Amino acid sequence: MLNQTLLENIKTTLQKSKVEKLAAIASADSFSVKDLIDLSFYHEEQIGFRAAWILENVFTKHEQRFLPHALYFLEKFPQQSNLSALRHYVKILALMTRKNASTAMRKIFAVYDTGYLVEVVFAWLIDDKIPVAIKSHCLNILANLTVKHSWVKEELLQTMDFLADKESIAFFAKVKQIRKQLAVRN
Repeated sequence: MLNQTLLENIKTTLQKSKVEKLAAIASADSFSVKDLIDLSFYHEEQIGFRAAWILENVFTKHEQRFLPHALYFLEKFPQQSNLSALRHYVKILALMTRKNASTAMRKIFAVYDTGYLVEVVFAWLIDDKIPVAIKSHCLNILANLTVKHSWVKEELLQTMDFLADKESIAFFAKVKQIRKQLAVRN
């Protein structure tokens, strides 16, 4: 069951300062990270977006509260269809998989089967309906996961070649950055 207090708090428009306060409240056991994850799938897209935004702030500012629910987040990740919430989801996953992630997070990914996540993220990357901001984080996720899935590198390079002319200048700049990251891993 959804936490009613949390739901009431995010029914109204949020500003960054309120999001940070709600993230701090979430980190103080007033409601669970699982509630935020569940609420990010709420039928009203704005509420789902706000919950995902708070979730991102919990991850970045209070990771120790996020960690017990990391596997639940990963299980729900492929099901996120609210594009506004998805932007926060892919950012969280990009941060979770980066090389300087916390030791606890790296331990989770050492044993977690990320194959399905790779498939889902590649599908979003080539989907014309997915906004460029989401695709940018998808590039990060896939580049980060080349450590675990060596085959991803070649596929990612080919996909970037294919998409570079179809997307914006900002996307092209991100592609350049990812190419450098992949070159360092040789």
